[in-house]
Formats: sequence, structure tokens, C-alpha cells
Amino acid sequence: MEILFTKMHGLGNDFIVIDAVSQQIDLNAEQVRFLADRHFGVGCDQLLLVEKPVSANADFKYRIFNADGGEVPQCGNGARCFARFVQDKGLCDKDEIVVDTDAGQLVLGIGRDGLVKVNMGVPRHDPAQIPLNAPTQLPVYHVEIDGESIAFVAVSMGNPHAVLIVDDVEQAPVASLGKRLECHEVFPQRANIGFMQVIDRSRVKLRVYERGAEETLACGSGACAAAVAGIDQGLLDSQVNVCLPGGELQIAWQGRGCPVLMTGPAVKVFEGRISI
Repeated sequence: MEILFTKMHGLGNDFIVIDAVSQQIDLNAEQVRFLADRHFGVGCDQLLLVEKPVSANADFKYRIFNADGGEVPQCGNGARCFARFVQDKGLCDKDEIVVDTDAGQLVLGIGRDGLVKVNMGVPRHDPAQIPLNAPTQLPVYHVEIDGESIAFVAVSMGNPHAVLIVDDVEQAPVASLGKRLECHEVFPQRANIGFMQVIDRSRVKLRVYERGAEETLACGSGACAAAVAGIDQGLLDSQVNVCLPGGELQIAWQGRGCPVLMTGPAVKVFEGRISI
């Protein structure tokens, strides 16, 4: 099977984007892992499929596969690249695109400045909806790892996130603690682990250990989760610049019951074809 693809990135979080509307695409986990491999395949953090919609009011179905081959319901940086891809390919000429995902619908808009705004929907805090193994909803949760109590805020942005507030994000144990928390039994579907340093009420630094991809240069849903956690804790105002290793995202959230709006770039790197 020969596949036409586009390599894209959002702040260094890189993707293989495939048009599965014009092509007949049926990938298994092994093929996804091959495509994502940076030595033998194309290389990516996630693979994105553009498919026909399943809802009458949607323009496309948006599917996401992590580098380990597992399918996940949400990816914020990928959503921005998805919007840029379908416009660049002439698959849709709308300024606002509605896409179905396994986590619900997203609304994607491309501005005249080239930045893409994504309505990420309303964050979920109920443990059952994250999902999180906890009897009641709490502002901060604790788990014990190697005899140390680890505090985190839990939220779902269509995928599960834990946000840890740290004094210095550069010194945070992202690789070691992130790996332990990602697979901790408190998260039955694993989780993305964010390490957030608050600079002031409108700016944070963030590193994210992504579920199924380890640490990436940027995580859009992770940036949203971090902003939600900080705003909900009273540490941040409703407009937040999130500084990730790959660049900055603008996140806006008015509080519980309101959707999160994320704005940032989406860049095409190259196009190609590969046989699998």
C-alpha cells in the first residue's frame, strides 16, 4: 500500500497527516509504529487521519494515533495542523471547520494572521469523566510514589491530564516522574503529565510527558489543561500565554462550564509518499 502524506508540526510537536477521504486508508498499530519511527519510517509524535464525517453538521472526522500505535481521542496541536491541512489541500474552503472526534466535536478556525484557533470544548473535572480512580472530586489529588506524596490537578480535555505545579520547570523530573505517573493505577487509561511553572498571572512555562509519546516539544491539550488548572486554582487570569519548549500558545478560559479556546501556529514541513 502506497500512502501520500504531509509532515507538519505545531510548535515542534510533529505529525504525519494523511488524507483518508481521497485515499483508501486502513492502518493497523504496527503500520502506525513504522510510520512514526524516526529511523526507518517518516517520524512523528502522532499520526492524524482526515476522514469523512459521522455527524450531519460536521465537515470531517479527526482521528489521532500516538507513536506507539494506540488511538487517542484528542490532540490540540494536531487539531491546528488538521485545519491547515484540509484548507491547503482544498478539501474545505470554510474559515470555520467542524470536526468529529471520539471526544466530541471541535470547531477550528484559521485567522488572517495564519494562526489557528481551536474551540477545545468544556473541560471535565469529574473523576469518572477524566477518567481518574478517585471516590470524589477534589481541587488537588495526591498519590504516593517512592514514599513521596505527589500533588496534581486532574482534568480532561477530551483526554486525561495531570498538572503538577513546580518551582522550576527546567529542573522538573519530567522523564522519570512523568513516566511513573503516566501509567499509575490512578489513571485507568493512562494520562498526559504536565509540569507547570507559574511566571505571573498571565504567563506559565510548561513541559509535558505525553501519553504514548514521552516528552514532546509542545502539547496543545496539555497547554489547555495547565491553563485550566492554574485558573481554577486562582493562580492565573482568564487569558494565559503558555510557553512550551517549542514555542507559545494562547489559551483563554472563562471558568467552569465554559469552553477553552487555544490559538497557535500550524506549519507544513514537507510532502511525500511511502509504501507500507
